[in-house]
Amino acid sequence: MFSTPPASVPPARRDWSFPVEGMSCAACAGRVERALRAVPGVAEASVNMATEVASVRADAPVAFDGLEAAVRQAGYAARAPDMPAPPARSDAQAWRPVIVAAALSLPLLLPMAAALVGVSWAWPAWLQFLLATPVQLWFGARFYAGAWRALRGGAANMDVLVALGTSAAYGLSLYQWWAAARMPGMAAGHLYFEAAAVVITLVLLGKQLEARAKRQTTQALRALQALQPATARVRRDGVDSDVAIARLRVGDALVVRPGERFAADGVVAEGDSHVDESLVTGESLPVARGPGERITGGAINGEGLLLVNVTAVGAESTLARIVRLVESAQEKKAPIQHLVDRVSAVFVPVVCAAALLTLLGWGFGSGDWQRALLNAVAVLVIACPCALGLATPAALMAGTGVAARHGILIKDAEALEIAHDVSVVAFDKTGTLTEGKPMLVACVAVDGDAARLLALAAAVQSGSTHPLAQAVLDMARGTHSRVPAASAQRAVPGKGVSALVRVPADPRTTAEARLAEVIAASVIMSARQSAGLSPGTGLLDAEHHVDAAASERELRLGSARWMAELGVDLAPLAERAAELQSMGRTVSWLADVSGDAPELLGLVAFGDRLRDGAIDAVQRLRAEHVRTVMISGDGRASAAGVAQLLGIAEVHAEVLPGEKASLLASLRSLSVGDAGRGRQRPVRVAMVGDGLNDAPALAAADVGIAMASGTDVAMEAAGITLMRSDPRLVADALDISRRCVAKIRQNLFWAFAYNVVGIGLAAAGLLSPMVAGAAMAFSSVSVVANALTLRRWKAASVRRA
Repeated sequence: MFSTPPASVPPARRDWSFPVEGMSCAACAGRVERALRAVPGVAEASVNMATEVASVRADAPVAFDGLEAAVRQAGYAARAPDMPAPPARSDAQAWRPVIVAAALSLPLLLPMAAALVGVSWAWPAWLQFLLATPVQLWFGARFYAGAWRALRGGAANMDVLVALGTSAAYGLSLYQWWAAARMPGMAAGHLYFEAAAVVITLVLLGKQLEARAKRQTTQALRALQALQPATARVRRDGVDSDVAIARLRVGDALVVRPGERFAADGVVAEGDSHVDESLVTGESLPVARGPGERITGGAINGEGLLLVNVTAVGAESTLARIVRLVESAQEKKAPIQHLVDRVSAVFVPVVCAAALLTLLGWGFGSGDWQRALLNAVAVLVIACPCALGLATPAALMAGTGVAARHGILIKDAEALEIAHDVSVVAFDKTGTLTEGKPMLVACVAVDGDAARLLALAAAVQSGSTHPLAQAVLDMARGTHSRVPAASAQRAVPGKGVSALVRVPADPRTTAEARLAEVIAASVIMSARQSAGLSPGTGLLDAEHHVDAAASERELRLGSARWMAELGVDLAPLAERAAELQSMGRTVSWLADVSGDAPELLGLVAFGDRLRDGAIDAVQRLRAEHVRTVMISGDGRASAAGVAQLLGIAEVHAEVLPGEKASLLASLRSLSVGDAGRGRQRPVRVAMVGDGLNDAPALAAADVGIAMASGTDVAMEAAGITLMRSDPRLVADALDISRRCVAKIRQNLFWAFAYNVVGIGLAAAGLLSPMVAGAAMAFSSVSVVANALTLRRWKAASVRRA
């Protein structure tokens, strides 16, 4: 009999994402990563210092128990992903240790303040001890515990530096006090209780400010998570009632009143209204929604009462997928972070060595071992690697969060970092630069019978869901065309569609055949009634009788390239096709290939409207010195016509899905000079598409950008997803990428520069431990504050709306 595993121990699986507790700096994150990578089966592990979340990818199923044990052995704690997080402390609770530590430490600074105005006095040693000891041993206990866990796991982190530095200052003060007590009449030397207490207070203050700033970087993600209401009004059996979101089912009818949020994705069944989707898609203005139109959960209903049929709930909803994408991007590391990881791995040991050299150098050089010890303490305190650990993830969290608010979903940090260097953007045409809802605008038959040509084209495509097929079928239904029966329909990727169609032997006798059908049906129906049979059977027999007079023909509908391969002569309609293509129309050819010599039957032409903002998008990219390219499977003339309207000079037409990836590789192989120094660097290419046939190219590009209006496959293959079908968001995505990478570089520069300069000044004796502690706290806060400036970013497409 099998037993069910406890709820607290999730089953084994390949990918894990779970919180890690007890980390204090980048060195901690590196230690946890190394411990997780050592677990059998784990292929890759990364820890985000800003979110304190570990992400693990395994080659085989791995149990959480093994991962948790590895983290615990490294000196930290892992919480299972299905375990609820401990209740968050209130602001008052979080700030209480800082306030109490500051109240105990500030009196110790008063003698220093008095010395600035020429007054020399000091608190009694016992009073300094009473004020400093609670700060050192009570509020500083977290640093001792963290240092012990790290050292027990064979590593050193920020807690080790703070514990060593403050303990040295506190211990020296105790020694000075004790030495003076052993020699009656001798005054105690200078005590450094205030240095130890103030450093701990400043570090606590910095940590609290850092935590507050980190919470602000995830504000956009929390806003997305809060969009879904807790309950929904559902109409079942004609009765409206409020139910919990968890009880919603696909197919339920939601009743959404004016001003309410949509609880799930769905399709409008009744009513008309305007919907505010700004927090989901970034669309600044409400959009009209009526029967048959899609609704995204989390959006706000406007002035009308709507009845919405639910199409997706829970993890499958659009909102849940957006949240997963943003979380994934914030959990993963940018390539530039690996440099920080390598530095952090050796940073603390190097700092300890520098502090030891400072102690020995000052001690032996000047003979003043007290000053030597204080300088060594200053080196230990100022060299906290927190700023290094926060430089990259803080900027990523702020950047991906603000991008999501504007409808730009960044799937991973690597895509964000690469996108800033994109110099070529390749657009698919249909559905990306155009609306992707083609209409049939021309139907030209070789024999002049356009109605018959439309019926045959509809028969060939009657089993297809392709947008071009739907345009033909819509026109056939609109003109009440009688579509012949078809079988063996088959789509040929990148070329067209084939089918076997029952075609009347002589198109000029269609009317006569129809009359014969009616007469035959009447005769057979009368005979059936006389025999006591169902009259409907007679009608079926009559239709079969007429169809038997038709011939089954093998028809092909597709591109000129395919027609050339089949040997079809397109000359009779070549001039008309060229005229249509020059207008930006897409032309498909219909041919009968049943006989020895393929016969051209005619052509159908489709028109597609440019997307709003397509021209502006191309102009913006050109202004930013980004080369735009169109890659399309449509005919050359059609693609060239659209490109001319958009101002795109480079067009690759009649490209098969498999050829798009190789074409991107050829674009990437080009190189540009680096500041005229003779060095070369590869071109970064972004591909923008929306369809199933774009998926290979999206995956092959340096950065794939998918329209959310496209297929799920395209969005899975892309690194960036645009929640609105607005091509201007492509330029916005590149812009937020550049700004985010710029912030990362600024943060890393200041973090490295701060440590190099700070350690140098401390070793030279130019910084006291208290100033070093303040500088250390300021460095972490300044890095996160710099990243938070990204929250003010606005998409240009919104600014111009």
